[in-house]
Amino acid sequence: MRKILLTGKNGQVGWELQRTLASLGNVFAVGHREMDLADPDSIRKIVREVQPGLIVNAAAYTAVDKAESEPDLAMAVNGVAPGVMAEEAKRLNAAVIHYSTDYVFDGVKDRPYVEDDAPHPLCVYGRTKLAGEQAIQATGAPHLILRTSWVYGARGRNFLLTVLRLARERDELKIVDDQVGAPTWSRLLAEVTSQMVAQHASPLCRQAIPISDVSGIYHAVPAGSTSWHGFAARILENDAGHAGQKPPKLVAIPTSDYPLPAVRPRNSRLSTEKLARTFGLATPSWEDSLAMCLQEMHGTPVA
Repeated sequence: MRKILLTGKNGQVGWELQRTLASLGNVFAVGHREMDLADPDSIRKIVREVQPGLIVNAAAYTAVDKAESEPDLAMAVNGVAPGVMAEEAKRLNAAVIHYSTDYVFDGVKDRPYVEDDAPHPLCVYGRTKLAGEQAIQATGAPHLILRTSWVYGARGRNFLLTVLRLARERDELKIVDDQVGAPTWSRLLAEVTSQMVAQHASPLCRQAIPISDVSGIYHAVPAGSTSWHGFAARILENDAGHAGQKPPKLVAIPTSDYPLPAVRPRNSRLSTEKLARTFGLATPSWEDSLAMCLQEMHGTPVA
């Protein structure tokens, strides 16, 4: 059974990947204690000890606003570390799966972005994530780079958990309504990843072909899009039967009324046509994914 080295085991996506990848190989999951992504020697040490056939890098510096004041650390983790992993993967004839972001784009396009659109990040975080993509590509190692957006889940820090908390503390929430994207459940991203691996790297698949034959960047988000305000409204609507109190009033505001250190793209919509064309994968709507996530959080069985 192939060895899979998974980084970021305690993160939103990494935690889900530990389960979805389990049937596809012997998963060696590491966190910051085992591997310091700011230290290339730490990365090389773990990779050479594990000798994996596949590296799945779910670790990242994700503090978007803090990155503006810590650009060197953000670049070390997001920009340099993925390249080091890819260098080691190439040496082992292994493949790499890496996660990137809608923040590599500037958001000025009036349609969903496709993989070939020219990146133009507006913030440090976006620039470091783009550097990571480029570092992996430069090594020539077989790779799948999955760009996603607005990731949330039942763990960690994310918009979903913040809205649920604030809804119990405040009577009114002011939410930005002029940024548009696709809220992505961490479980969905993990399942898409595992299906891609199963198709193109698993000996259990009779028609499996090497990842090297499909190497590249793919957008992996649910179908549809909404604003942060629309996302919050749907969260409160789905949570209404469990909150036990009157939901707060939602007030739509422009980005200019909620200034943050890092500039966000106004349009974060990503086209998944390439994912469907290459892997035959169709993602569910963001609304359905959110409903399933909240059902699970409330202890309701998900069909």
